[in-house]
Amino acid sequence: MTDPCVIHDTFSLERTYPVVSSLVFAAFASAEAKQAWENIGDRQPVAGKVRVVELDFRPGGRERFSYNLRGTAYRYDAFYYDIVPNRRIIYSYEMYADDARISVSLATIEFAPSADGTTLTWTEHGTYLDGIDGSQAPIRRVGGTTKLLDALARYLAEDRADERAS
Repeated sequence: MTDPCVIHDTFSLERTYPVVSSLVFAAFASAEAKQAWENIGDRQPVAGKVRVVELDFRPGGRERFSYNLRGTAYRYDAFYYDIVPNRRIIYSYEMYADDARISVSLATIEFAPSADGTTLTWTEHGTYLDGIDGSQAPIRRVGGTTKLLDALARYLAEDRADERAS
């Protein structure tokens, strides 16, 4: 049994993508798009790809997916609070490892037009529970989100080249 404890952490990451905000936002809005870029490169779990179970992309909607990594079954369960097309997404999510809740987070993703395309700012407030995911959980979450945003960059560069031209 783990000791009941809580680790709090807040981080913010910023990326600029050379496409219009509507294309970056659209990458979050459909299960097909999310599954495509979330499974690119280093983020691909060892035992299989992320499997989107549900995506109801609207305020009050949910998103659920799962994957296996190094013998552990991970599950993600999110609830959308606020969505302003091409501007922001606010949601909370829980992460589970083999049915034990390991964290609860509040995330805000903002999309802003910039001279180079779109600046995305991802701000997350995380609560990591009972040491289940280890004392380095906040550092790993930042690293995982960084890899996710890098995968989004590759997705937008590879799969959206034709749309950038227009």
